[in-house]
Amino acid sequence: MKTILEGDVVKPLVVSLLALSLSGIACRGGQAISSDWTPRVEPLASPAGRASAEPQLTSSNRSVVLSWLESEAAETTLKFSERTANGWTEPRAVQSNRSLLANWADVPSVFRLASGTLVAEWLQETDPAAEAYDLRMASSNDDGQTWSQPMSPHHDGTTSQHGFASMFEMASGSLGIVWLDGRSMKEREEMSLRAAAFDRERNQLFEDAVDTRVCDCCPTAAAVTSDGPIVAFRDRSDDETRDISVSRFINDSWTEPVAVHHDGWHLNGCPVNGPALSANGRDVAVAWFTAPNDDGRAFVAFSGDAGKTFGEAVRVDNSRSLGRVDVDLLSDGSAMVSWIELGDSGATFMVRRVERSGKRSQAATVATLGASRSSSYPRMARRGNELLFAWTSSDSVQVQTAIARLP
Repeated sequence: MKTILEGDVVKPLVVSLLALSLSGIACRGGQAISSDWTPRVEPLASPAGRASAEPQLTSSNRSVVLSWLESEAAETTLKFSERTANGWTEPRAVQSNRSLLANWADVPSVFRLASGTLVAEWLQETDPAAEAYDLRMASSNDDGQTWSQPMSPHHDGTTSQHGFASMFEMASGSLGIVWLDGRSMKEREEMSLRAAAFDRERNQLFEDAVDTRVCDCCPTAAAVTSDGPIVAFRDRSDDETRDISVSRFINDSWTEPVAVHHDGWHLNGCPVNGPALSANGRDVAVAWFTAPNDDGRAFVAFSGDAGKTFGEAVRVDNSRSLGRVDVDLLSDGSAMVSWIELGDSGATFMVRRVERSGKRSQAATVATLGASRSSSYPRMARRGNELLFAWTSSDSVQVQTAIARLP
């Protein structure tokens, strides 16, 4: 379908005058934020040490947790710190060994469940020559002082790639996780998206395929609506269209994946650029990157029915984007969206607020970044009225953090 770009909103053929006239605030059960409000980003001392990279921020009802990898000699250590009213907690180690895999795009994470349990996931090399690795998980009931014996959510027994995981908490208090699974790569050259769940005692409940043909190495995203879990990922069609799709966990099974927006990006390879996802009740926001005709752009789309359908795609970047997006819904139904902007002077980590109508705040700069992959994926998460950011500084090779406070 032919599309035109009118203002900041992508619309099929005819521009909706009604949508363009909605310049007010969408108040959906929360305090409205002024339309002209612009985020003010301030530096925040990072808990990560020197030689740190691969940051991740996870947000739950309990807290925001920052995790990262630190390397010393030939050993790599997964560490984490939690954001509290008194600042970052003292960093603690989860796992440390020589075969812990460090990947600029496929990063580990630590997640706090409502019960207080901490759960960590990371990558463990199994065959470096074959570029094979397993996804490993462990839990802690004493705030990370001790950890359980590591386990894997996949049981295929293949020497292949398992990674790009996203964890989430189900309504029952059980832990859910999705990941990219390469068990069929040798036979069919197809990566699949799989999911598993564990009860409160960490007994595995199931392992299912969500989609049997997805992009090989794009990060995944997961969130939980009032209807249940939803996952977002870069799909892969038979004609190599690699648009963003979602699947919802309804009646104990995953729904048929549905495209968030038909970008029509045909690519014979993986762009290593996944979507971001946020949910609040039945409200959902998905942010993503696409580059048809090598024109990189970042978008966000909203849903009011728990991800069953999505509205128009709203462009987020100013002129050209490298993607690596993140998104966080606010209580008034708008969303904070971050991305990497590409300009004549280099790459910039930026953030702005986007309303459902397509109205956007001014963009705020979080940090200037190097053009290399060492800048990794910048991260964003919200804790109350704090908007937290994390990224890797290419100058010092160290995880940096910043903060913006919501009104």
